[in-house]
Amino acid sequence: MPRHTFILNGEPVTAEVEDDVRLLWVLRDVLGVTGPKYGCGVGVCRACTSHINGRAFNPCAVPVKDIAATDEITTVEGLPATVGRELHPMQEAWLDLDVAQCGYCQPGQIMTAVAKVREAREAGREIGDADLDEIRNICRCGTYHRIREAIRAGASRW
Repeated sequence: MPRHTFILNGEPVTAEVEDDVRLLWVLRDVLGVTGPKYGCGVGVCRACTSHINGRAFNPCAVPVKDIAATDEITTVEGLPATVGRELHPMQEAWLDLDVAQCGYCQPGQIMTAVAKVREAREAGREIGDADLDEIRNICRCGTYHRIREAIRAGASRW
């Protein structure tokens, strides 16, 4: 069975799985990291959003063979370590504003929010309405208004 090595939440990991297994299943079923949720399986709902080398991506749509040994995968579990705190400021904002209802999509929402704030800052500006309008993560509970407020609050704390 092929061996796949990469960096997960700051630590090197190796999984013995077939090349075509989607990374989401490697994370959840092989490595026991359950923050990224399974939603649609084709990268549309974005419940599984994680980061690869600091950028948002959907591991449900990526075969593990496409992940290099030097790639750094960060899930919501590893997000606090990126800022050296117990919780990332975006996670704190989510809690303070009581964003979640069922909570299923929230890890993916938070990971997308952090990536979107980073993108805006790399472009030399703070996050704005146009950036928030580009976010396509699906929340079946419809907490979009609170999600937008939390992204702005999280960005201001970080």
